[in-house]
Amino acid sequence: MLTSFALIFISGIVLGGIAKKLALPTLIGMIFAGVLIGPHALDLLDDSLLSISSDLRSIALVIILTRAGLSLNVTELKKIGLPALLMSFIPAVLEITAITLLAPLFFDLTYIESALMGSVVAAVSPAVIVPLMLKIKASGYGQKRGIPQLVLAGASLDDIFVIVLFSSFLSLAAGGTVTARHFLTIPVSIVLGSLLGVATGLLLGQLFKRISLNPMTKVLITLSVSFLLLALEDILEGRVALSGLLAIMSMGIVLNQLYPNVSTQLSKTYSGLWVGAEILLFVLVGTTVDLRYALTAGLAAIVLVIGALLFRMLGVWISLTPSKLSKKEKLFTMIAYTPKATVQAAIGGVPLAMGLASGELIVTVAVLSILITAPIGAFAIEQTYKVLLDKR
Repeated sequence: MLTSFALIFISGIVLGGIAKKLALPTLIGMIFAGVLIGPHALDLLDDSLLSISSDLRSIALVIILTRAGLSLNVTELKKIGLPALLMSFIPAVLEITAITLLAPLFFDLTYIESALMGSVVAAVSPAVIVPLMLKIKASGYGQKRGIPQLVLAGASLDDIFVIVLFSSFLSLAAGGTVTARHFLTIPVSIVLGSLLGVATGLLLGQLFKRISLNPMTKVLITLSVSFLLLALEDILEGRVALSGLLAIMSMGIVLNQLYPNVSTQLSKTYSGLWVGAEILLFVLVGTTVDLRYALTAGLAAIVLVIGALLFRMLGVWISLTPSKLSKKEKLFTMIAYTPKATVQAAIGGVPLAMGLASGELIVTVAVLSILITAPIGAFAIEQTYKVLLDKR
C-alpha cells in the first residue's frame, strides 16, 4: 500500500506539472495519472488501497468543503439569495429530463432506467468546482456580485438533490416503490444538515476560544468532527435524512462568520493539507475510469452527454433570470456549472453492482461524463474567468 501511495503522489505531481506546462488545469494531469496507473490500464496499485479509495476520496472532499465553508461569508450568501436556491435543482432537473427523454432513442432502455442514468450523470462536481472557485475568489474576480460564492452554494445543494433522486430511481429500477417520503428527504436533509453544522460550528468556536490549542491540533479536532458528521449521516440513513457534507460546509461558515481568528488559522493549515488531498482525490477519481467502457458506448453516448450538458446550461441561465448578472457573468456561471467527477465516480457503478441490466451502460455514460466534462470544464473555467468576470 505504501508503494501505491508513492505512485499516486509521484505520478500526480509529474503529470499535473506537465498539464500546467501545457496551460491546462493540473487536475487533468492528475486524473490521467489515475487512469494510467489504475486497475483498468497498468494496474500498478495495491488492491487494499483501491478497496478504501472511496473513503480516501471522502477525506479529500471533507478538506475542500471545509475550506469552502471557511471562505464563505453569510452577508455574501444573502446577497445571492434566490438564484443560488434555483441553481440547486433547476439545472439538474433539466439535465435528468433530457437524458430520460433522449436515452431511449439511442439505447434499449426504459424511461425509469434512463432517469436513473440521468441522476448519475447530473450531479456537478464540488471536487473540481470548489478549488477553482476559491482560486477565482482569492484573485478578486466576480466579487461584485459574488459569483464564485453563488457557484459554491448552488453546487453543494445540487449534489444533495441529485443523490436523493438517484436513490429513488434506483429503487424503482430494482422493482421497489417510491413514495412522497423519498422526495421529502431533500428539504429535510438540507435543513437538518445546516442546523447540525451551525450547532457544531458554535461548539467548536467556543472550544477553541476558551482552550489554548496550537493550530494543528485545532485542525485535527475539526477534521475528526467532520468525519463524525459524515458517519452520523450513514448511521441515520433510512431513519432521518441528514446531509453530512452540508453540515461540514455550514460548520465552516459559522467559524468564518463568528470566529474570524480561528477561521484564519484553520484556513492556512487546510490550504496546506489540500496540496496533498487534491492529488489523492483526482488520481483516485482517475482510477475509476475504464476507457474500455467509454469505447464500447460509441458516439451515441457522447452525443447524449453533450446534449444533456446543454440542457444543464439552459437550467443555469433560467436560474439566473432573477439576478442582476450581466450576459458575460451568466455565461461564465453556465460554464462553471458543467464539470462532473466525484459523484459519478462514487455512484456510477452502483446499478451494475446491483445486477441491473442497464448497469454497464450507466457506468459507461458516467465515465464518459467525467472524461468529457472534468477536463474541458476545468480548462474552460481557467481560460474564461478573467475575460468574463470583472475584478472587484
